[in-house]
Amino acid sequence: MRAVFATDLSDAIETAIDTRVCLECLGRYGITDIDLVTVINENVTTGMPGGDIGKRAKRGLERQRERLEAEGFSVETHTIRGTPHRRINGLAERVDADLIVVGSRGQSPLRQRLIGGTARNMARTAVRPLLLQRIVEEDEGYEVANEHLFQRVLYPTDFSENAERAFEQFQHLSEATQEATLLHVTPPERRPDAEGIENAETKLEELAAELEDLGIETRTMVREGEVVSEILDAESELDPTSILMGSRGQGRIRRLLLGSTSEAVTGQASSNVLLVPPSRTR
Repeated sequence: MRAVFATDLSDAIETAIDTRVCLECLGRYGITDIDLVTVINENVTTGMPGGDIGKRAKRGLERQRERLEAEGFSVETHTIRGTPHRRINGLAERVDADLIVVGSRGQSPLRQRLIGGTARNMARTAVRPLLLQRIVEEDEGYEVANEHLFQRVLYPTDFSENAERAFEQFQHLSEATQEATLLHVTPPERRPDAEGIENAETKLEELAAELEDLGIETRTMVREGEVVSEILDAESELDPTSILMGSRGQGRIRRLLLGSTSEAVTGQASSNVLLVPPSRTR
């Protein structure tokens, strides 16, 4: 399997690449080949201040390539000019990537976390499954929020086609995931009767049985309330290392815009987020 790994050559991304456990998790996901890519502002030209950025980027990429190769990955490097999310998506399509990895740094405390512009744009437009890896700033530098990327997975589902597509990721996660929680939230404006709750519980149990067959310890939860709040409350209670969600397309022009629930969870969660876009012809 192949991953496009986006790097801005910052200390934060260096921390992620230097965290051996994270790289081992990518290996257990099935990644063997990595396209390491950095995108340079297309307005920077030779002769201008910062005009040697291409050379510096190549040196930085070489260091990171050596680190990834030391962990057994086959690595190709790419220095591209343009708009980051467009170039990253374009490369992912060109190499037929199975996963895109982008670092995401929180910028404010508690539920008011913000993700950077590239991470946000990638979440809205990703053409392949996207792992937003949380990197947090500490007094002495950066550290990854969760070394074991996929050890404990929270999977919110509304039983839609997009959610089903996200569930298929467990086939890749079976070697990396020890525990999974399957969550269904019924919005308060559609208060269920007892039969509705029972139907949701039955569907979750059927999904749980599939994960148990993969060797993943699984629990199920049905909650009632505002969907985003309930997902974030479940995250706070369960402390997952990743949240697995499907993203929903909206409209003909920007077909891969994030659904409101996915966008809110992505922006506010403290865990890694694995987003699976709607199906496209590959």
